[in-house]
Amino acid sequence: MGARLSPTERLRDKLESLRVRYDASYLPSDPLEFPHRYPDPLDREVVGLVASSLAYGNVKIIRRSVERVLSPLGPRPGTGVLRTEPKEILRELRGFRHRWTRARDVVCLLTFAGRMIEERGTIGAFFAESYVEGDMAGSLRRFSERAVALDHGGLYRSRALPKDAGVRFFFPNPLTGAAKRMNMYLRWMARPDDGVDLGLWRFVPTRDLVIPLDTHIFRIGRHLGWTTRKTPGFRAALDITRSLARFDPEDPVKYDFALSRLGILEGCPRHLRARDCELCALAA
Repeated sequence: MGARLSPTERLRDKLESLRVRYDASYLPSDPLEFPHRYPDPLDREVVGLVASSLAYGNVKIIRRSVERVLSPLGPRPGTGVLRTEPKEILRELRGFRHRWTRARDVVCLLTFAGRMIEERGTIGAFFAESYVEGDMAGSLRRFSERAVALDHGGLYRSRALPKDAGVRFFFPNPLTGAAKRMNMYLRWMARPDDGVDLGLWRFVPTRDLVIPLDTHIFRIGRHLGWTTRKTPGFRAALDITRSLARFDPEDPVKYDFALSRLGILEGCPRHLRARDCELCALAA
């Protein structure tokens, strides 16, 4: 008879089983499907930035909004953000609304993406100038500050970006929130191409990534004792990431896609004592 597995080993095996189950065939349930449509790395960077930035709310509405925002850029979004004037895109997206995000907000996002590419060749190269290994919170803060200081192409009357400009929502400060969408974008870009993530930014080691903390991951993390915090901020995201590092210290967020499927596809119930959740039963 073989040695009995420890609780940590059993949970690792369960997590690995979930990764196998929720493979690339589940991409249609995730905004990551959009950059997968494009073979060119620059197109994937731009489309990934749009898709991750709008990844809040109902999945069906997210898909519709991303499709609409990408439509003025043509078949090559990576060059589309360079050759299309911001005010021209604004006219084409007149009336756009994604919850509290308006047309000017997403046009400014596209304009900033174009400025990053103009200045450094890729969005990744622009981010690399803000990145310090071992300090993801500081890296995100520096990147966001540099991004919103870029030229907005005349979208606002003042030369500087107004303090209440909606595009600031896409470039968060980890001190005031979980930075979920930016951490999601980083996971897509930095994790190896495994059929799910894209593996474009190899300068970011996967051990540095922080899990994109949404309500589903936060609930699962609290169920499993990975965080005891009451609010889903950046510190809670770090707690859950460090807990996942027990199972793979070099790539803890590799479990994010599978775990988020549990929540999005209702595989993890909302109530702690429900019997349906396999992870909770195993942790017990």
